[in-house]
Amino acid sequence: MTPRVLVSDALSETAVQIFRDRGVEVDYQPELGKDPARLAEIIGEYDGLAIRSATRVTPELLERAARLKVIGRAGIGVDNVDIAAASRRGIIVMNTPFGNSVTTAEHAIALMFAVARQLPEASASTHAGRWEKNRFMGVELTAKTLGLIGAGNIGSIVADRARGLHMKVIAYDPFLSEERALELGVRKVELDELLARADFITLHVPLTDKTRNLLSRENLQRTKPGVRIINAARGGLIDEDALAELIGSGHIAGAALDVFAQEPATESPLFGLPGVVVTPHLGAATTEAQENVALQVAEQMSDYLLSGAVHNALNMPSVTAEEAARMGPWIHLARHLGAFVGQMVAEPMSALHITYDGVAAGMNTGALNAALISGLMKPSNPDANMVSAPLMAREKGIQVATTTQDQAGAQQAGSLGGFIRLDVTTESGERSVAGTVFSDGKPRFIQIRGINLDAEVGQHMLYTRNRDVPGVIGSLGTSLGDLGVNIANFTLGRSAQGDDAIAIIYLDAPLPEAAAQALRESGKFLQVRPLTFEV
Repeated sequence: MTPRVLVSDALSETAVQIFRDRGVEVDYQPELGKDPARLAEIIGEYDGLAIRSATRVTPELLERAARLKVIGRAGIGVDNVDIAAASRRGIIVMNTPFGNSVTTAEHAIALMFAVARQLPEASASTHAGRWEKNRFMGVELTAKTLGLIGAGNIGSIVADRARGLHMKVIAYDPFLSEERALELGVRKVELDELLARADFITLHVPLTDKTRNLLSRENLQRTKPGVRIINAARGGLIDEDALAELIGSGHIAGAALDVFAQEPATESPLFGLPGVVVTPHLGAATTEAQENVALQVAEQMSDYLLSGAVHNALNMPSVTAEEAARMGPWIHLARHLGAFVGQMVAEPMSALHITYDGVAAGMNTGALNAALISGLMKPSNPDANMVSAPLMAREKGIQVATTTQDQAGAQQAGSLGGFIRLDVTTESGERSVAGTVFSDGKPRFIQIRGINLDAEVGQHMLYTRNRDVPGVIGSLGTSLGDLGVNIANFTLGRSAQGDDAIAIIYLDAPLPEAAAQALRESGKFLQVRPLTFEV
């Protein structure tokens, strides 16, 4: 079925045409974002929703979005999307973080010039016919220290432009490596040092629980006297009341803000203060940026709906179209491993340890993790998918750790050269299962409970565990035959002679519950568990 996308905010005709050219049916209603009631009435008819900032995607709207698979935001900010609610419903949320990077960085630099030279006030005074040449004494940017809070995509562009102005650049960013700092030509520092040294401070971080009120009253008081602060990132990063007071006291020389804690900002303690430049969230407001993000969101959404490729998703690892094709069998394997444990373990799980070896270790392990956890969650929640399952696991308090390795010589004969192993911790102990992909592209279980075997994965399977004593295998085959159950494949393994033995049996049809109960009541098995896999 041809995927359908609803565009509820204004996008360029070129962007809309991208959907059509790619084979996606598009319904362009650019004013719909301003009519939430009407949007809720029709959202259930679409697989994708393309928005800007006017459309609000709430839990209530998502309740009506039965078909929705992806939300694409043309721009960086997703404050208008309830990402947690979308994730619970398995809906991917994408943004376009790079389409307006240059534009936003340039606006930050423009604000820095404006506050350094009091340009808005000087312009207003001159427009009013006053020639107040001696009133507006500014400062140079050359040789001043710029304190960069956030050195990601936009922050790095600001750093490059600032260095071109012969500024000294220091940066606070917990994720900035020393190698990357050297590449950018900046010095990595802690926040305390940045506050004490910077003549200008610019912010380039998202608004999260960790960054909210980052420039609090306490931190603002620790800044260098005479500092000027620029925020073209997100409102809520600065205590605006404290900033206004410290500007009034003279400790902070000025500020330039493009974003505010409450928007639209029709009033603020900063409005009307001398030395304060304010703009109405213009960071991405250039013709080039608006066109870039519109084209990007159309490409990204089309890629996902048509090929499964994921770009710039906020609630799922990115996967290119090439990765999606190459990783297909390994994604199936990861999902099967999770599904095996999800059907076998009835008690709460506290931790997962996922090991990727060889070929698997070189793949997109974030996507493989999501597939594995979706298989794990699906037996208890049939709606779980690669988007919603990791959130479900976190909400259950399950800790996930990943290891990559390359153990040459430890490969299963016939495999593509690698394996995935899942170790699960529960109150009663640890369980493990491992698998690989064979050259025929089919996933195999190669180890269960530390016991080596080679079991092809089928839709309907039966797992049994027993003591390794004579007669059990024959009895199992005979019992299933007597119960009218046909065996497609039969795989055995044991830990040691006389110890635990297991069987994985591939069946032609689901095992009737009466048959499973009869095997349990035979007294020959420690465990009997019918299994189902999506193949």
